[in-house]
Formats: sequence, C-alpha cells, structure tokens
Amino acid sequence: MAEIEIRLPKMGESVTEATITNWLKNPGDLIAMDEPLVEVATDKVDNELPSEVAGTLIKCLFEKDQVAQVGDVIAIISTDGPSDNGAKTVAQENIAEITPSITSATSPIVETIAAPTNNETKQLNIPQGQGKFFSPLVKSIAQKEAVSLEQLNTISGTGQDGRVTKKDILAFLENKTATPIVTKSPIAAAPETKIVAPVAIASGEDQIIEMDRMRKLIADHMVMSKHVSPHVTSFVEADVTNIVNWRNKVKSKFFDTYGENITFTPIFIEAIVKAIKDFPMINVSVNGTTIIKKSAINIGMATALPSGNLIVPVIKNADRLNLLGLTKAVNELANNARNNKLKPDDTSGGTYTMTNVGSFGNVMGTPIINQPQVAIMAVGAIRKMPAVIETPEGDFIGIRHKMFLSHSYDHRVVDGALGGQFVRRVADYLESFDISQNY
Repeated sequence: MAEIEIRLPKMGESVTEATITNWLKNPGDLIAMDEPLVEVATDKVDNELPSEVAGTLIKCLFEKDQVAQVGDVIAIISTDGPSDNGAKTVAQENIAEITPSITSATSPIVETIAAPTNNETKQLNIPQGQGKFFSPLVKSIAQKEAVSLEQLNTISGTGQDGRVTKKDILAFLENKTATPIVTKSPIAAAPETKIVAPVAIASGEDQIIEMDRMRKLIADHMVMSKHVSPHVTSFVEADVTNIVNWRNKVKSKFFDTYGENITFTPIFIEAIVKAIKDFPMINVSVNGTTIIKKSAINIGMATALPSGNLIVPVIKNADRLNLLGLTKAVNELANNARNNKLKPDDTSGGTYTMTNVGSFGNVMGTPIINQPQVAIMAVGAIRKMPAVIETPEGDFIGIRHKMFLSHSYDHRVVDGALGGQFVRRVADYLESFDISQNY
C-alpha cells in the first residue's frame, strides 16, 4: 500500500506553527487532489490546506486545537484505495503529545522553578489550571536561563492564542540582561503593584459572548502594544479638494480602462510612502536598545472583516508601485481579506500601517501601533467645510473638502518633532496632489 505523508507546509516568512482548527475529512474518507483536507490557523490568518494527492485518508495525526510545527506530518493518505485502518482515531495512534487541557484560567501560581545547580537537569512543569501553554523549546530555554514559572507568565506572547514563542522569551532575556543593577536603598522599596483586570459580573438578563480566536489575538496584541510603546498622537487637517475633484472626474474612465475601482486609499498610501522617503526614521523597529532601520517600505492597511474583527494585509515594496499598482494591490488584498483568502505572507513584514477610520464616519482617531512598527496613521472622514481661501485679489470664504490625519508614534524612538513633521508632510503631499497626472 502506498501511503503519502501530508506535512504542514511553510505558510509565510515568519510563520513556524499553525493550529489545527477543523478536519474537513475523517479517516476512511475518500479525497481528491486539491480538495480541502484541513483548516489551520496561524497567528496571522486562517487557511484551508488542500490534499496533495488523491486517495483515502488513513490517519489524522493531530487533533483539533493542537499546534503543529511547519514540516510536521499531520495526516497520511493511501493512494491504493480504502484501508481497514481508516476508522482509527487519533487517540489510537502514536502521535505527537497532546497539549494538556486548561481547566481553570484563574488558579493561582503555586510553584516557581529554581535555577539548575551542579549541572542538574530539571524539568519545567506547568501545573494544571495555569491557563498558559509553553512549548518544550520555551521551557528548555527557561530552564537553561533560570527563568521561573512566575516570570514566564509575565511574558506577553505573540504566538498563537498568546503563546510565548522562542522570540518572545529571548527578547525577555535580552531586556532582563540589559536592565541596570540598582543598589538597594536602606529604605525598603514599596512592593510592586500588579495590575489586575476588574471582574465584570453579568446579571441574569445579560448575554455572555465568548471571544473568537481572532478577537483574542487582537486583544492580546493591542494590550501588548500599549504596554511596550509610550503612545503619542499628533493631528493635522488636510485640504483634499483637488483629490476629491480629480477622483470624481477619472473614476469612471479608470474602471473602464483597468477594471479597477479607484478609492482614496491608494492615494493616501502614495502620500505616506513619499513622506517615509523624506523621514526614513519613521520606518523602523525597536529591538531592545537597538533601532532597526527598514530598507523596504511595506505598508499595512487595516481592514475590517464582515465578522467585525480587524486584519492588516501588507502591500510589499509600496515605494516601487505607481498609483495604478497601488490601486490593484489595495483592491486585491481588501477583497481577499473579506473573502478569507489571505495567505499568511500577505499579513507579514509590514513596516508602517494606515487605518481608515473615515470609512466608519469618524473624523479622527487615536490608533494603536501595530507592533513591532513604531507608528501608525489614521485617516478621517472627508467633509465639506467652510474655509478661508487666499488669492492675489484677497481672501474669501469657500467650501473645501477637508480631513484630519492622526499620527500615533512610539515616543521611545520618535520624538514630537519627527512625528509631527511626518504627518504634516503627508498632508502637504495630499494638498499638492497633481490633478493633471496620468495614473
């Protein structure tokens, strides 16, 4: 019997693992080549994985909600027809160790792990009910570096469902090492205050709604960002009358020529890209006490999904695209996001993010930075406003199309001068938009 191993494929530059969210076939079922076999979720997007061969599904080597690493064998398919073993369940096979179930997210920490002494090897055990899962690799690093269980649980994880990854614990160790040693004062220091979220009590008539997986990831990511970066927001008002009039004039011909709807988003992105070239220190990330100046300009565009959740697909090398190229990229990514067809690589590698709060009728917002970036811009609704218009013949009041730009930035590395000048430069590019240009 020819048995083919189906492995978890590489699904993006920074994706190393995925959670099995649903098997679309059961052991014993026939499956055609390229027919969807399993649904998986990374910390970026959800995907259906098609079968690489036609045959009969013999084994599913991971259960629902288990985490598989890229390259792991997740299923076996026989190409020689049905097998008597097809009805076996995962529990009857020799498979990867299943993550312990979580019984209580509120149980207290009852154990800390001491540093190994005399080259003694100690196993880092996570008690039932702790509410966090640590991979063997993370536990191994923690054991080697004498990181206690209490310290492990303070690390904000960036992996699936907030799991602590190798990158997270290494960053924790780097910051821990970089923390200066302070001589103790004879006066006893006040005990450290731990921030605990208040408990909300539901009444009998209230509806209890469990967060879905993506909402949990968004919540963790937003809390982590506010904890990591001291946020500052600068605001500028821009006159976009020329842009509005130009778009109204060309949008029909643009669609007839290219089959694409031209929105304001690619025009805003084009202005942001130009401003990044003028102020490249906005296009950076922070790693401990070092600044990584990005060579690529990859613009993320926050997109609302039909579920109400948010995702940020990324336009790679946006500085290499003209307005037509940006329009095609924006439309394709937005459509794929709404139809759940984004690939993991479509949401990775962003260096700066734009979010359009104006699409919800908001005039401005104070967006939260999309880590590990250091800045994000919110564009507000375009409104007709009375304005003073200066002419050689004198000033007069006229109706103009105006909008607010809100620029949130990480005050660790972006000071008010740079953050304010950047958003002003974006507004300048929007106001000087060339209405005679050929897209």
